[in-house]
Amino acid sequence: MSIDPVCGMTVNPEKCAGSHTHNGKEYFFCGKGCLAKFQASPETYLKPKLVTIGIAPEPKQPAKPMPGVKYTCPMDPQIVQDHPGACPICGMALEPMTISIDDRNPELEDMTRRFWIAAALTAPLLAFMIWPVNMWIEFVLATPVVFWAGWPIFERAWASIRTGNLNMFTLIGLGVAASYVSSALRIGAAYFEPAAVIVTLVLLGQVLELRARGQTQSALRALLGLAPKTARRLEMDGSERDIPLEQVVPGDALRVRPGEKVPVDGRILSGSSAVDESMMTGEPIPVEKNTGDLVTGGTINKTGSFLMTAERVGGDTLLAQIVRMVSEAQRTRAPIQRLADRVAGWFVPAVILVSLITGGIWLLYSPAHALVNAVAVLIIACPCALGLATPMSIMVGTGRGATAGVLIRNAEALETLEKIDTLIVDKTGTLTEGKPKVTSTEGGPEILRLAASLEVASEHPLAAAIVEGAKGLNLSKPQDFRSTPGLGVEGTVDGHKVSVGNRAFLQKSAPPSDATGVLVAVDGKFAGSITVSDPVKANAKEAVERLRSEGIRIVMLTGDHRETAESVAKALGIEEVEAEVLPGQKRDVVERLQKQGRIVAVAGDGVNDAPALAQAQVGIAMSTGADVALESAGITLLHGDLNGILRALHLSRATMRNIKQNLFFAFVYNLLGVPIAAGVLYPFFGLLLSPMIASAAMTFSSVSVISNALRLRRVRL
Repeated sequence: MSIDPVCGMTVNPEKCAGSHTHNGKEYFFCGKGCLAKFQASPETYLKPKLVTIGIAPEPKQPAKPMPGVKYTCPMDPQIVQDHPGACPICGMALEPMTISIDDRNPELEDMTRRFWIAAALTAPLLAFMIWPVNMWIEFVLATPVVFWAGWPIFERAWASIRTGNLNMFTLIGLGVAASYVSSALRIGAAYFEPAAVIVTLVLLGQVLELRARGQTQSALRALLGLAPKTARRLEMDGSERDIPLEQVVPGDALRVRPGEKVPVDGRILSGSSAVDESMMTGEPIPVEKNTGDLVTGGTINKTGSFLMTAERVGGDTLLAQIVRMVSEAQRTRAPIQRLADRVAGWFVPAVILVSLITGGIWLLYSPAHALVNAVAVLIIACPCALGLATPMSIMVGTGRGATAGVLIRNAEALETLEKIDTLIVDKTGTLTEGKPKVTSTEGGPEILRLAASLEVASEHPLAAAIVEGAKGLNLSKPQDFRSTPGLGVEGTVDGHKVSVGNRAFLQKSAPPSDATGVLVAVDGKFAGSITVSDPVKANAKEAVERLRSEGIRIVMLTGDHRETAESVAKALGIEEVEAEVLPGQKRDVVERLQKQGRIVAVAGDGVNDAPALAQAQVGIAMSTGADVALESAGITLLHGDLNGILRALHLSRATMRNIKQNLFFAFVYNLLGVPIAAGVLYPFFGLLLSPMIASAAMTFSSVSVISNALRLRRVRL
């Protein structure tokens, strides 16, 4: 293989368009044009150009390194440390602030292993509640569940007590410890079963939570995955070599061939192509790129080959900046479980105080009942129902949403959605189909037929739409086809000289000043135009009207041209339009509205929407769009149906109502049960509540919460 000295393309000497010998060396060319240019002035193309484009023999500065790994808490982002562990405030596992493509999670693996072992040991204990066995058998089964499988629970419970940040783990730890210790000391009836069941259920909750958090992080890994693993660098001797992306430094000359991803941010030095930037801009039509134009790492080169110089690499690329923005925005969200933790902050001290008072009073009047009643207070106040109130409703609600085409990615989004008052909607792929089509033709079917006959030979992205729009017409084979990158194509069709392109390309045919779209000239005279656009989705207008009737303020946000954006907005009745905005600017728009006191939801489908989706209180993605947008969003519309936003809104309201009912039921059971367990009925009826009955009451509380959550399966959306 050889290098064309004019355009820099790789050429096979056996299949080249021509060759030329200069100063005893033979050069090969990709086309007649390059050969003619070289023959006219060989020295122009043989001068050392590499120094001017940044390749020099002296050592280069290495790429800016990514920041060191720090760990933070998604609930309490002010907690930052240089090693993994549990949050000292809420007890949640910390997660790395710097995302890598490796998705292995040691915390999830550990919790999963503990859960399955705990479940295997707990299952027989549940059976023994019906068919009692020797207490020592229960002791042998329950002890490893409590002290091995449940050890992380005790660690976090102790940390919460030591730091004064009482949370869910405080309640769980006290409940499990009281249940187990009282059984081990043979205080009243044995109740190892509740201790083991509580630990197992908590571990299951931890596994589900860590998996959900892992999915959120996979969005950032998908963003990082957009960049190729290697880049093709042009060396000093003119050869080309594939190198790891990490070795690319500013100033390197890089070759990008058709179908390859652009490795880093930079500028085209020679050559031209159409670059698919849809993963970055959300717009479906590839952009023509010529010498001097900027290209972005992670975008896809479609048709031609070009040489570029690297300008921004490593952590400075636009892709890396988007990853950082998404990561930062995700860490600012407050989980729904905060509600239970805030209540637990006063509930735990109150229960402990009541337990101590109960033990003290009974110690004075009936010492034999003191410890039993004190333990019963702790057992009946066990936070199983409180802990299940939120996750059970979320589990059932998300299942119901999936059957209606609404996928809930995290509980925070479901909680916040009912409160939104502003919806930012991306144009392409959300309000429109995301696929260019011929929408109108000026000049009649014959103009469309001639243009489509010529475009059959073209590789331009719009050519496929024009050919598709001419289905049913009798297309002819073009002759003398010629393509001018960035301008248009021309050739002969049925004896007519046909030109198709933009205004600059057809200037000699004098197209009228108001002509828009793809212009067509026949035999040197303007003959008509073809409008290629992205059509509005059929149900978009109805969905917009229904959302407005719900009191939602709608803002359309897009990176497309203002004229196109305003045309779509007018068709849908949307009054607020933000056009020609970059990914980072979209996030700025969200922040501006949030500073005005708005609760913002963003609906989009491209990587360009990812920072805005993450910054918004609720991100809503269309499943027909980019995978990264789906992972960045809290809610996904599975069928790409904009009416799904309404269904998600109704689901959010129903689920939050259900969660509040569950919390109410859980606290009523605890608040009624604690006085009874303390012995308040004893003076009147001579009744005392044993720890076993307290455990049964706790179980009934949990069952009522689960039963209420299951009602969400029948909620109308």
